Amino acid sequence: MTEIQQLLADREIILPEVITGHVGGTAVAIDPQANRHAVYFPGTGERIAFLQEDNITAVTNAVHCARNSFDNGDWSSAPTSSRQAVFRRAATLIREHAEELALMECLCAGLPASHLASRQIPRAADNLDFFADYIGVMAGETFEQLAGYQTSVTRQPAGVAALFAPWNAPLALASMQIASCLAFGNTCVLKPSEFTPVSVLKMVNLLEQAGLPPGTINVVNGSGTVTGAALASSPDINRIAFTGGSSTARHVMAAAANQLTPVHFELGGKSANIIFDDADFDRAVDGSLVNIFSNSGQICIAGSRILVQRSIAARFVAAFVERTQALKVGDPLDPATEVGPMAFKTHWQRVLDHIAKAKLEGATLLCGGEPLTKLGDGYFVAPTVFQVNSNRLSLCQEEVFGPVVSIQIFDEDEEAFSLANDSRFGLVGYCWTNSLARSQAFRQKVDAGTLWVNTPLARDLRAPFGGFKESGIGRDGPRQAAEFFTEEKATITAIDKVPIRKMGETTNTDAGK
Repeated sequence: MTEIQQLLADREIILPEVITGHVGGTAVAIDPQANRHAVYFPGTGERIAFLQEDNITAVTNAVHCARNSFDNGDWSSAPTSSRQAVFRRAATLIREHAEELALMECLCAGLPASHLASRQIPRAADNLDFFADYIGVMAGETFEQLAGYQTSVTRQPAGVAALFAPWNAPLALASMQIASCLAFGNTCVLKPSEFTPVSVLKMVNLLEQAGLPPGTINVVNGSGTVTGAALASSPDINRIAFTGGSSTARHVMAAAANQLTPVHFELGGKSANIIFDDADFDRAVDGSLVNIFSNSGQICIAGSRILVQRSIAARFVAAFVERTQALKVGDPLDPATEVGPMAFKTHWQRVLDHIAKAKLEGATLLCGGEPLTKLGDGYFVAPTVFQVNSNRLSLCQEEVFGPVVSIQIFDEDEEAFSLANDSRFGLVGYCWTNSLARSQAFRQKVDAGTLWVNTPLARDLRAPFGGFKESGIGRDGPRQAAEFFTEEKATITAIDKVPIRKMGETTNTDAGK
């Protein structure tokens, strides 16, 4: 018995040898003829399971199940109070199973278990509670300005949604898609990443234990080129929500275009983290480390381009590098670990390729920059800091999605804002300053969907979240979700006997001839 197998046995967690989809409330049967993908623990490279890939026939079956569930009305026509109750029970179950869910996610994604248990698993429960609250207070509209008429505006669920969840924060991000879709009465087919399927399946089971009707959520598994392509191109899908990379999003959008299916994309970022010379220095160092090394650097909102003002640059660089070198990198199951492995081997190699290219292009390596083979066969990369003189380097333009950051020095405030906007992305931005004028200029001049001043990674679920430019289409958020996942309907009712033209009526004179 391997160490992982022993760990699962000790926790009384049963992980099947072959993981299959979930359709109509039950696990899909194992098909000996189906393609399989190995699922590995990134901390050691050990295979922990196989994933059965769903082909177009299996995807079509899942979509039809979601459609039948929507049409029968068990969820789509359920009263708001019933949907709220299911969401709240599910949130409670997620919190009660937080340790198990954190372990499952750690085993697939390699994210530090302590980070998962303290932040991402509670976030999944919070997403459900938040939307339960929101649907209880949202209202339609009534207009009476048109004399003799009353116009009411209502919403109804859009139908069946295809949800594509990413591998870097499976539960936190899949739960946001699920909550914002199902809250309004839709059903869905969810495709998790083929690298991180386990925790999402457990969450779906908990939702059904909480009372979600079978068939409301259906899960399909497999690669983007097979399973994802079949789902995105399905003519029976009414909405597509995708979180991931911009190259894959282009394929999803092209497939959706054939059916004119509306899409919502949350994509990548290459965000600037501006340190002005009047910042609270210690907080700026602390926040900058959190911004780039949280989630082992595998977050779209990473502050991966640090821009620091010249008068404090030497001090900041020295402090930041010293703290980076002190980071605890290692086993993601160890509560002391701050930075875990990359989520899968091909991504680990991709990060190393970005580092090698940065060196070739002339970036100055300050620390890290190498695989940590001393930690065994896991997919570890040393936290890496480069100093650069140009924002045009690939390191500053391409999303690395790992524990790799560039530092560039600027002189004038306008230079910092210009550098921040010199990107095809526009997801988030950070700045550290004690000047109200500077923080307002930052808000006005930086082109990004979310801006943080003197804080790392805070999220108010009431506010919209999404990006400019190649960072996405649409926004997450309660009102924005209602607009995307529902169809709006106007009903105009005559409340007076307003005159109606009598077309085609024969006059008395004409009738006597």
